[in-house]
Amino acid sequence: MFRDSGAKVFCFFSSEKKALPALTTWDRPTRKFLPRSLLGRSLLIILIPLVVVQAVALLIFYGSHLNLISRRLSGAVAGEIAQTIRLLNATGDASEQAWLLRTSLTDFELRMQVRPGARLPAEPTRVNILGPMDDDLAVALRERVGRPFAMDWTHDPSSVLIDIQLGQGVLHVEAPRKRLYTSMIYVYVLWLGGSSILLFGIAALFMRNQVRAIRRLAAAAENFGLGRDTGAIRPEGATEVRKAATAFNRMQERIRRFLTQRTEMLAGVSHDLRTPLTRLRLALAMLPTEGALAADAAEMTADVEEMERMISAYLAFARGEQAEQAQPVDLPEMLEDLAANARRAGALVSVDAPGPLTVQLRQDALRRALTNLVDNARRHANAVALSAAALGRSALVMVDDDGPGIPPDRRESVFRPFESGAAGGTGLGLTIARDIVRAHGGDITLEESPMGGLRARVRLPV
Repeated sequence: MFRDSGAKVFCFFSSEKKALPALTTWDRPTRKFLPRSLLGRSLLIILIPLVVVQAVALLIFYGSHLNLISRRLSGAVAGEIAQTIRLLNATGDASEQAWLLRTSLTDFELRMQVRPGARLPAEPTRVNILGPMDDDLAVALRERVGRPFAMDWTHDPSSVLIDIQLGQGVLHVEAPRKRLYTSMIYVYVLWLGGSSILLFGIAALFMRNQVRAIRRLAAAAENFGLGRDTGAIRPEGATEVRKAATAFNRMQERIRRFLTQRTEMLAGVSHDLRTPLTRLRLALAMLPTEGALAADAAEMTADVEEMERMISAYLAFARGEQAEQAQPVDLPEMLEDLAANARRAGALVSVDAPGPLTVQLRQDALRRALTNLVDNARRHANAVALSAAALGRSALVMVDDDGPGIPPDRRESVFRPFESGAAGGTGLGLTIARDIVRAHGGDITLEESPMGGLRARVRLPV
């Protein structure tokens, strides 16, 4: 029943998993441009509405106030130029025309000059500027003057140069820029940009403080998962983050209490089982060493010793070395010690670990894991090779042998408890080794060795 229901549940989730990509394919292109961190996305959520609001405000200013003022100023300048042209055409006296030009300078602040015989180019060049002033002035000149003209907004920083084609020549006009636009546009744009930067900076400062609490919570969870007990974390930040930190502290305490109770219970079970085994060992020692019962007594003694080893292995597997704290460990030095111990047991072991390679880990626990791998290799091979190297943000430890190896289809199943109990083992060596390495945030994989046997590749985070 359990397997059937489990299969149904697995099928249900696998069908859901297949349906998810169809629901999320639309936003895949946008993910490349979106920030991945919570701080970046939070700031983006703040920045987009802020930019939209300021853009709408600027658009309203451009569409109403600025355009209205610009049209009125341009209309006034174009009307004064048109009036001057009509007066010039109404009189033919050169002295009166000169007086009109001088009057336009004193009354209208428009410096005018008639260039007899000059002609405008067929297609005068025009350079657009920021704002609606040039378009409004062009419209006003076409409506009120009604003659061909050319404008230059870039030659003189203080004036706009206007050339208007007359019958007898070209009227050159220098109109002050202050008469055609107001400086409030720059003040307004500066206010929009400055206030946006100020508000965004304040929001970024507050959001950074909020995200900092989440980062500390994530770091504490990561350290606790890797066996680095840093103690309870101080709740800080928003109410939801404080609740998450408090719940995490309670979870840590419950897990510690569970591990302690499990270890104490198994230690008691181990003690209770060792007591009758000790009595059996004493009873077997009292049997005669010669005669018909000698062989049976030797076999029973070996069985008792095997049971004691199994009990010790079970207790070590259940304990998981959780009480030990992580500390800096020199991997090459540890491998040299393991090789020396294996050589004393009669194994042929070589080590290739050049240079210092220090990793933050629980030393006794990792030593036990690597010892299990070395013992497993030397039980099935003649020669064993240990090596270590740094690869990016990981440290790799390889245990190679020249034994028969393991078929690829069984390399994962041997990590299950009691699956690899051949050749005098308990079936927990590889299980304990992987459990310890994964508790450090790494993993163990099995593959074919260059020596012809099996390679155990241990990856540890640096």
